Amino acid sequence: MNTLPPFDPQRALALARSTFEIEAAAISGLAARQGDGFTQAVAAMLACRGRVIVMGMGKSGHVGRKIAATLASTGTPAFFVHPAEAGHGDLGMVTAGDVVLAISNSGESDELAALLPTLRRLGVTLVAMTGKPASTLASHADIVLSSAVDQEACPLNLAPTASTTAQMALGDALAVALLDARGFREEDFARSHPGGALGRKLLVHVGDLMRSGDALPIVGPDTGFTAMMREMSAKGLGAAVVVDDQRRVLGIFTDGDLRRLVEKGDDLRALSAGSVMHPRPRTIGPQALAAAAAELMEAHRITSVLVVDADAQLVGMLHIGELMRAKVV
Repeated sequence: MNTLPPFDPQRALALARSTFEIEAAAISGLAARQGDGFTQAVAAMLACRGRVIVMGMGKSGHVGRKIAATLASTGTPAFFVHPAEAGHGDLGMVTAGDVVLAISNSGESDELAALLPTLRRLGVTLVAMTGKPASTLASHADIVLSSAVDQEACPLNLAPTASTTAQMALGDALAVALLDARGFREEDFARSHPGGALGRKLLVHVGDLMRSGDALPIVGPDTGFTAMMREMSAKGLGAAVVVDDQRRVLGIFTDGDLRRLVEKGDDLRALSAGSVMHPRPRTIGPQALAAAAAELMEAHRITSVLVVDADAQLVGMLHIGELMRAKVV
């Protein structure tokens, strides 16, 4: 029975560092290899009336799944089709209006090669991502993207390592160029990620979370201190908003302001809301992103922000608690 050699920590660390260096060099080398083929691939995918179909076998297939997912989440409709399954019916997913991105480091994958005649008859635009521009796959392609690397990070120069890293980086480069050309924005990204943290930050607006109507602790400038405290306690937001007859915001009085008054020893019963309010409180519009309200609170170390319309009239109040419950923060 074979026995393992003694583990050498220093050799393991040296191999790790060598892997990083080789794969970094592989990615750096991609820049010099890209030219008309890259811009033609981007143009073809932009003009595509169907979907970008990504194919690849083995490790290239695993990379292809990630590339398809990245394209789809950044505005380019795409999905992965396994070449072996394509030969047994899944090729029906491919239509004449599609662009096929076929990935193979050697360019000689038997499963991909078997599909080439059918893909040509379908009339798809075939983009080959390969490390061998003179390969069978490249010779049948309309557009060729070079993912060639000088060596694998594997000490045996056999296991796909640097080559798959290069493929991944080239796929990311395609996705980035495409999203830029489409004018893809943060809001577009959020729409394809509605269940994630980013979706919550970019799709939830202040108006979706704010308190409004009778839930607002509103007082006039002449309201007595005791009555103002009753309003604050009843609404449970730790503040009272002082408004004029047209509901325009004049100021705010918070729990913090109350503590400071108590420390001064003033006769609170003789005070009015207008005399103790903090003027010019922080405000935001209802259409602003909830994430922007969170940033405003953090920047000014406050726990709530007033929501006003275009005429500076109070329409709501957003408390940090609502942001936390919505998982915006």
